[in-house]
Amino acid sequence: MKVYFLRRLLLVPLTMLGVTFLVFTITRVMPGSPIQRQMQEAATASMDGGSGGGGGGALDEEQIEELEREFMYDKVIPIAYLQWLGVIPRERLHSQAEFTEGGEERVGGSIIDDYETEVAVTLSGSGRQVKVVRSGGDMKSAEYLDGDEIDDDGWNVRIETPDDRKEVWARRNDKESADCPKDYDHRAVVFKTRFSGLLQGDLGRSTEFGDPVLSLILDRIPIALYFGILTALITYGVCLPLGVLKAIKHRTMLDNVTSILIFLGYSIPGFALGAVLLVYMGARAHWFPLVGLTSPDFDSMSSLAKIKDVLWHTVLPLSCYVIGSFAWMTMMMKNNLMDNLAADYVRTAVAKGVDFKKAVFRHAFRNSFIPIATSLGQLITLVVSGSLLIETVFDIQGFGLLQYRGIIESDQMVIMGTLTIAAFLMIMGNILSDVIVAMIDPRVKFQ
Repeated sequence: MKVYFLRRLLLVPLTMLGVTFLVFTITRVMPGSPIQRQMQEAATASMDGGSGGGGGGALDEEQIEELEREFMYDKVIPIAYLQWLGVIPRERLHSQAEFTEGGEERVGGSIIDDYETEVAVTLSGSGRQVKVVRSGGDMKSAEYLDGDEIDDDGWNVRIETPDDRKEVWARRNDKESADCPKDYDHRAVVFKTRFSGLLQGDLGRSTEFGDPVLSLILDRIPIALYFGILTALITYGVCLPLGVLKAIKHRTMLDNVTSILIFLGYSIPGFALGAVLLVYMGARAHWFPLVGLTSPDFDSMSSLAKIKDVLWHTVLPLSCYVIGSFAWMTMMMKNNLMDNLAADYVRTAVAKGVDFKKAVFRHAFRNSFIPIATSLGQLITLVVSGSLLIETVFDIQGFGLLQYRGIIESDQMVIMGTLTIAAFLMIMGNILSDVIVAMIDPRVKFQ
């Protein structure tokens, strides 16, 4: 069995690579890229700003190139994915300058070009200037103006030819390079390389929120954990005893009434129940707050008052979280227990003088819990997944709402960050479910 679970764990990285690469590819080819969105927003702001319709607020080519580097659109999909993963270094602190007209380039005494052969580049961050000298399309030398070598500080230099820049234009506009209407000059680009990806804990920056994706996720994880843990405790703490009670009191008034109530709750979607509770128990009765998880003056409250305030805000959304799982869990427990109570081994135990309660809890309950145990591992997924619709109704900034906003706004970095966490937890949840089943049922042998 240990070998089986070891193989499962070794497959986790391969599965994660497959899932993340597939979604990364989909986000790259789907319409509405982060760059297109920012270009549209800039164009809209330019028109609304009353700039005479001249497009003064639109992004220029350098800004577009900066966005392409930030979101890795300057590389083909496999290379960009490896950069997002943190296996291939990314180019940072870009500085650039063009070799403008007006000079002569001589190689072996012959004039081969009518462009300048050297240019001064001001470095990002430090502000120091670097003199770059080229020979044709290749770099000849690069050094600080005071004569120091730039290699000692980790700077890299490359020369971009007009043909290179036309190819970039053609890729960006989905055209042929021969159709480029602009005549480019040679350009010197100075940059540093740094590993910055998933393996380094860098999930990129959100285009919608403007913050690092990792910080957005970490801000919402406590809320997801809070509701996820409470939902799991209440669901299992109430439904399991209730299922046992219904199995023992089968076809009694208690069984019939509780069945009606739990199926009535199951038929009501959580978000619909939330809207009803907000109207009648929030807006009209004023028993509970309408939105959020804390009051506006939460920071000024005492510790005890803060606890009461959070609990006060928790009642309505938590009711919507747990309502849907009550029916499934309760009826699963009841039906499994009734099947085991009717089994020969329970009847034999009772016939031999075993107390009925001991027969239920020591024999039948353990076997009845096995089908439910298969879902225990997925609790770690429920803990962070949240509910999009419930979070929307109560304006709770949870993990589920963050995933939804990332998809709606085509925020590639948010999509990749939240998907990576959700996929990893789902895979680990499946493995954990197998472990729990093997611990509860000794008959299970994984090979």
